[in-house]
Amino acid sequence: MKIKIENVSKKFKDNEVLKSVNIVLDEGHIYGFSGRNGSGKTVLLKIICGIYLPTEGNVYYDNNLLNGDVYKYNVGALIENPKFFPDVSCYENLKILAEIKNEIGQKEIMSAIELTNLLSEKDKKFGKCSLGTKQKLGIAQAIMENQKIILLDEPFNGIEETSVRKIKDFLIKEKKKGKIIVISTHIKEDLNELADTIYHFDDGHVTETKG
Repeated sequence: MKIKIENVSKKFKDNEVLKSVNIVLDEGHIYGFSGRNGSGKTVLLKIICGIYLPTEGNVYYDNNLLNGDVYKYNVGALIENPKFFPDVSCYENLKILAEIKNEIGQKEIMSAIELTNLLSEKDKKFGKCSLGTKQKLGIAQAIMENQKIILLDEPFNGIEETSVRKIKDFLIKEKKKGKIIVISTHIKEDLNELADTIYHFDDGHVTETKG
């Protein structure tokens, strides 16, 4: 699997957030997106997973032009604040999502819950959960279906260190299975530890800083 971002620009009215970005994301790698808030990291993640269309340029999955059909490529994403049904438990929210594709069952859901240290809170309603618990649930839904591509936007916000360590170890193992993993964060230590290649975002431009 390979994702090619070719001459991608994105404008919102007169604000050009991304300017002719060219990146290739290969399987078996963890990529880091760094840069200040508003520098375009989240916008590019949304373009990669089909939430936004680029103003110019294209995104290719294995030489296939992305055209509103990202569901075909087994992408798991946590972008910005995770959204779930507030009056439904953490477990039931994951179960509802799993029933869309109907490819996994209780075993896989519980595995994702255990991996993100959500076991003690799986029956709590999402609306009553802390920021860290909500983030963990967002990560759980991004990995529970053995997604080939994992996109995580500021994934460790509010999460205690023991859970962060567990999730980091999992991501390193998944990379070795040939997955494409992208982590966008302002925390340099996380990127230096996890990422094979880091792309820095500044004034719409993206430059490689490690690789």
